[in-house]
Amino acid sequence: MDNSGHETAQGSGVSEHAMPAPHWTDTDLDTLRAKFYQLHIAVEQSPAATAITDTEGRIEYVNQRFLEVTGYSREELIGKTPAMIQSGMTPESVYRELWQALRSGQVWRGELQNRKKNGELYWEAETITPVRDDSGRIVRFVAVKEDITERKHQEEELRLLASVFQTGQATLITDPEMRIERVNQAFTDITGYLPEEVIGQTPRLFKSGHHDKTFYSQLWRSVLETGHWQGEIWNRNKYGDIYPLWQSITAVHDQAGNVRHFIAVFHNIAERKRLEEELEQQATRDHLTGAHNRRAFDSAMRMAVRQAERSDTTFSLLLFDVDRFKSVNDQHGHETGDVVLNRLAALVSQTLRSTDLLARWGGEEFAILLQETSAQGGAVFAERLRQQVEETRLHGLAVTISLGIAEYRRGDSAEEILARADGALYWAKRSGRNRVGFTDAHS
Repeated sequence: MDNSGHETAQGSGVSEHAMPAPHWTDTDLDTLRAKFYQLHIAVEQSPAATAITDTEGRIEYVNQRFLEVTGYSREELIGKTPAMIQSGMTPESVYRELWQALRSGQVWRGELQNRKKNGELYWEAETITPVRDDSGRIVRFVAVKEDITERKHQEEELRLLASVFQTGQATLITDPEMRIERVNQAFTDITGYLPEEVIGQTPRLFKSGHHDKTFYSQLWRSVLETGHWQGEIWNRNKYGDIYPLWQSITAVHDQAGNVRHFIAVFHNIAERKRLEEELEQQATRDHLTGAHNRRAFDSAMRMAVRQAERSDTTFSLLLFDVDRFKSVNDQHGHETGDVVLNRLAALVSQTLRSTDLLARWGGEEFAILLQETSAQGGAVFAERLRQQVEETRLHGLAVTISLGIAEYRRGDSAEEILARADGALYWAKRSGRNRVGFTDAHS
């Protein structure tokens, strides 16, 4: 019996040390069911989209998050393959690499661009894991997906910003205390400063002294109240040169509304300013003498009248021309006559205040607008100017001028003042030239 029993045991191939088959009680089964249910609930409520497929990729299970991301229902997904959410934007080589890894039993991790039911594209970071049975055979795949669309958009935006930062206008970024954190190459090209020379410094380093405290106070009030300022500003570069910029300053806030950075973007407008001045010169200056032209003078006269109407100030108008200028041209030629006019305009300009304005009225006739000057003050100036011209050789020639003065009277128009000044000049010419005519005395 013993032998037979022993032989039976050997014949059956069962070792005396083999583990006995588990015996499940109802309690054990209930506990197991509860654990599986808890696992199901955990996967179903997971924030990560999860799918289980068979070895051919046919979907057997998806959780709630998978449905929310794709927009499909379970009925539309079960039994299908993930090809239904493929966008066509992911290279085929990625899928070949994916299946090669999975069929060799390796975990695959990567990023795929898929398409929702409504056609919207989105990005997922996926981890796909082979599931083996007790014999080690792959029987399923579990895919856990994270929607990274927003992250990809941010990465793309950062790449774009980085490209702009390196190739666009001069840019500097500061912290909330205005300490410089970063500058680009265009910044160095304009200012002359290398990054290591300015990082940790504040933009006060570039102050030119061109602007007063009020300017900067208004600038920063705009930045802090509206989040933005732009305008013309004059700065000093590394070499001490002062130059004009067109600058934009923007405050960057965090989600709590606190300033995290200030970003300044600017470009040098020195050339533009030079061209503007050149165009203004061409539009407002007489090409021969450099004095203002008739158009600029008419505008200045209208402005002076409006200002006098609004205040108690006054002004005087002085007209003068070169005596017997025709004989200068006849005897010495028109080129000499032009030089005489040019030298005369230069001589007169040296006697004027910055608020006064000299214009070539036409031919050999000129006009001077004397701001905040009465007829009496204008007469003193006119007599001094007459004497100075008489005592000065202009291109080797002795010339004289005749002058007429008119003071603004309340209610005057620009034309009325001009008429009175012209009448005074006519009197001076008729009375022998090389003298000053006064409106009030000779009108």
